[in-house]
Amino acid sequence: MSAVLIIEQVLNGLQFGVMLFLMAAGLTLVFGVMGLINLAHGSLYMIGAFACAAVAMATGSFWLGLAASIAASAAAGALIEVAVIRRLYDRDHLDQVLATFALILVFSEGTRWVFGSFPLYLDPPEGLSGAVTLPGGIDYPLYRLAIIVAGLAVAAGLFWLIGGTRLGIRIRAGESDREMIAALGVNIAALYTVVFALGAGLAGLAGAMVGAIQSVQVGMGEPVLILAFVVIVIGGVGSVAGALVGALLVGLTDTLGRFLLPVAFGAILPPSEAMGVGSALASMLIYLLMAVVLIFRPQGLFGARA
Repeated sequence: MSAVLIIEQVLNGLQFGVMLFLMAAGLTLVFGVMGLINLAHGSLYMIGAFACAAVAMATGSFWLGLAASIAASAAAGALIEVAVIRRLYDRDHLDQVLATFALILVFSEGTRWVFGSFPLYLDPPEGLSGAVTLPGGIDYPLYRLAIIVAGLAVAAGLFWLIGGTRLGIRIRAGESDREMIAALGVNIAALYTVVFALGAGLAGLAGAMVGAIQSVQVGMGEPVLILAFVVIVIGGVGSVAGALVGALLVGLTDTLGRFLLPVAFGAILPPSEAMGVGSALASMLIYLLMAVVLIFRPQGLFGARA
């Protein structure tokens, strides 16, 4: 096993982790500020991917498609918050789960009705196609490298928004004591809509960027949503820093596990069996990681103690 292959897999893990961060950051903001369990977050990821693919095919511009993905998912998120979610804040979490699960079905069937059941394919922009040679002679796809850089830039911008702007102060205050900031004159309904639209836009951005790596199809957001919840549990509810660290841990653990475990079992098992056993154990690694974190830090790595 060469060092080049390991470094390539580390970069793949970082790319996967950055994508999970974009999903988990919006989800942890919504849950931390609003106390809402939003199972429809994966549908917003799917909307962003389909919007990007449709606009890119119609205009020939990936960048217009990327802008459309953010706009479409953010608009869908704001519409959901105003029309549906706003009625659930004072309801039990079971009601929130049932309502947002119903939204998954609505968006899935609506997307299938508009775009059909066949997947769409999105090509990376011309300037980011091909591979780039990194130090050490490593040839790595330029588009995947751009996803890592763009995701980290979005993370930096989100940290600045939360920690250095007036909106960020209100978001953090709303997470701590929503009744108090409402009493101080903050329009809590508008704040919730902005936070929900922000989280939806991040999910749509993730869907658009990943759509150029894999096919865009109905239901593509649900598996990613499960991993995003794992990220939140590991990082801590309401913590953007926890979402970033947790996402990178999950991305690296999953990617390196799927690469290294079959190789390790190949030394003692036939190749076909080693691949099956290694892949099965690799799929369990992130949940074992979550269990270990919960044992020693039940509130998550960056979560506040109750």
